[in-house]
Amino acid sequence: MKRNIKKKYGFGGSGNIYRWITKFGLSKPDEKQIELNRAMKEEQKRKTPQEQKLEAEIASLKRELEHERLKTRALNTLIDVAERELKISVRKKSGAKQ
Repeated sequence: MKRNIKKKYGFGGSGNIYRWITKFGLSKPDEKQIELNRAMKEEQKRKTPQEQKLEAEIASLKRELEHERLKTRALNTLIDVAERELKISVRKKSGAKQ
């Protein structure tokens, strides 16, 4: 594995790899972790197309939700700045007549 990394990134020695491992808290996975990863991959293979479709849809909805949260935050910040800088009231007061 180290040989492949050295070749891929053009390293001359193993020192950089060891420094990365130390710096980023990486370590060689133990047998338990390797087995867990294998089991998870096997489980993924056994999922029906419907389950895979639903998981993909959930992931898509999570991304959309995060996008909407960011959009709402940006709009609230825009309103805050407009109210402060332009001294105008944009938000409705609670209990206001409609």
